[in-house]
Amino acid sequence: MSLDYGASHHMSPNSSSFTYVSPSPSIPIMTVDGTLVPLAGIGSIDTQHLSLLNVYLILKLKLNIASVGQLCDSSDFLVTFSFFFFCCVQNLQS
Repeated sequence: MSLDYGASHHMSPNSSSFTYVSPSPSIPIMTVDGTLVPLAGIGSIDTQHLSLLNVYLILKLKLNIASVGQLCDSSDFLVTFSFFFFCCVQNLQS
């Protein structure tokens, strides 16, 4: 999973990664290069190290994206930054 400072939401192309997905109307989501891709659903992903809510299922993405802004807004995570562009995400629930 890649951390993205500019992403508005966590996003994944892998429907099998979701523990729950609610189908969504095909709302266009703009990628960093201006391409519009359809939103297939919104759900949650649980891994061994991380639980993410409100994750966008976007089938045309190439990789999983974790939104730094969404992590910072969550009370479940502590996000710290260093001088050398190092970002540490700590799950406060584990």
